Amino acid sequence: MDNNLVGQIRVLTLDDEIDFTNEINVYLQNSGFIAFSANTPEDGFAILKKNIIDLLILDVRLPGTNGLDILKIVKSLYPDIEVIMVSAHGDMDTVIESIRLGAFDYLRKPMRYIDIQIAIERTRKYLQMQRQLVRAEEKYSLITSDMESKIGRHCIGKSTEIINIYELAKKASQYQDISVLITGESGTGKEIFARLIHFMSEQKDNFFGAINCSAISDSLIESEFFGHKKGSFTGAIADKKGLFEICNNGTLFLDEIADMPLNLQSKILRAIEERTITRVGDTKPIQTKFRLIAATNCDLQKLVDEKKFRLDLLHRLNTLHIHIPPLRERTEDIAPLLIDFTEEFSVKINKKIDFISDEVFESLEKYSFPGNIRELRNLAERAIILSEGNSLKVEDFPLQIHQKTGTKKESATNYLNNNEMDIIRKELENNNYNQVITAEVLGISRYALIRKMKKYNIDIEKKEARI
Repeated sequence: MDNNLVGQIRVLTLDDEIDFTNEINVYLQNSGFIAFSANTPEDGFAILKKNIIDLLILDVRLPGTNGLDILKIVKSLYPDIEVIMVSAHGDMDTVIESIRLGAFDYLRKPMRYIDIQIAIERTRKYLQMQRQLVRAEEKYSLITSDMESKIGRHCIGKSTEIINIYELAKKASQYQDISVLITGESGTGKEIFARLIHFMSEQKDNFFGAINCSAISDSLIESEFFGHKKGSFTGAIADKKGLFEICNNGTLFLDEIADMPLNLQSKILRAIEERTITRVGDTKPIQTKFRLIAATNCDLQKLVDEKKFRLDLLHRLNTLHIHIPPLRERTEDIAPLLIDFTEEFSVKINKKIDFISDEVFESLEKYSFPGNIRELRNLAERAIILSEGNSLKVEDFPLQIHQKTGTKKESATNYLNNNEMDIIRKELENNNYNQVITAEVLGISRYALIRKMKKYNIDIEKKEARI
C-alpha cells in the first residue's frame, strides 16, 4: 500500500549481492528517492505487494531463477512499474529480450554512479510524463477538479463495492425525474453520493438543497419544505420560498428521511407525485420540477411494518436504491482514504507529513469504525496534531473501541447488535455525558446519537447529563 505523500519516485533494487543493494540504497536515498531493497525474489515480491513502486532495478541472474522470468511476472502483475535490468554477464540477446519484455533500460556491471544517475534520470522524465498524462486524464474525467471541490472526492474510496456504487450513481444522474434512496450507516458518505449524482447530471449548475429531517423542529419543518406567506403564523414577517421551490430544476436531498413526522409524509408524497406545492398560509399552487434524493441509516421497511413510515412514500422514494456498505466491510478503502485525509490536514494544519508506517494501516484495517469514514477523517486530523516529526505512527492513533473480528457479515451484525449500546454508554461516561463531545468521538452527528440513545433506552437525565 502506498504510504508516500510527496510524489517522490519509489525505487526497488532486487539483486542477490547484499553489498550492491546496500550501496545503491544509500545512493538513491541521498539523491532524494524512496529506496527499497531485496536480495531474493520472495522478498522482492513481498515489497511489491505492500508498496507502490515506480522503478525496479532488477538483476538478470538471481538465485534459483532468471531475472527475465521475474521481469515477465512484474510486467504482468504491475504493468505501471518501469524496470532497469542490470547484469555482469549480459549479451546482446539478453538486452534485446529484456527490452522486448518491457524493460525500460539495461545497464552492465560494474556500474558507475553516473551510469545509474543517467538511467534513472531518463526513467524519471518518463515517469513524470506518465503522471502528467494521468493528471490530464483525471482533469477531463467525470469527476473533475471542480466537482472534487464540491463533493469531496476523497470521501468515496476505491474498493470494488464503491466503484460499483459510483457506476450506479452515474446511471442515476442521467435521469432527472427518478427518485433515489441511499442507505447506509452514519458516516459512510451518503450525502457525498447525493452530491455526486447532482453534479454529474445536466442540472449540475442549478441548486442542490440539503436538509436533515431530524435537525429542525416539527413546527418549522413544513415551512422549510413548502415555504410560507407573510403573516401566516407568528414570526412570518415576510414571504419565504421553501426547499421544493428553491430546488426547481435542481436536486433536493432529504437526509435522515426516517425521522420525518408521519403527518408530513403524506404532503411530501403529494409534492413528489404532482410536482406542485402550496406555501403555508397561501392558496396559490406553485409548479416545481426537482430531483429527490433521500437517505437514511434505518430500515424503512421495518418502520413501515411498525406504522411509522408510509409504504407509498417508501415506494416513491425507492425508484433506485443505493446501499453504501460500512467501512469495516471494505477495508481496502482505508489506506487511500487515510492518505487523502492526511494530505488535506497537512495543508490545513500546516504540518507536513511525508510517511505513514505500515503498522498504522494494519491496525486501522482491524478496527470496527463505528463512525465509518467520518471517524477515519477525525482520527487522521487528531493523529497529525499528536504526531512528532513528519511521520504518522501507530501510537498516534489511539483506538479505544473494540477491534473487528469474524467475517464481514458476522462482524457487521454482531457489532451493531451486541456492541453498539455498550460503546455508546462507555463513551457517554468517558465524556461526562456530554452529547456533543460523545458524538464527535464516535464520528456521528449529535442527532444520530440521540436516536441511538432512544433506541437503546439510554436515559441520561438521571445522571445530570450535559448537552
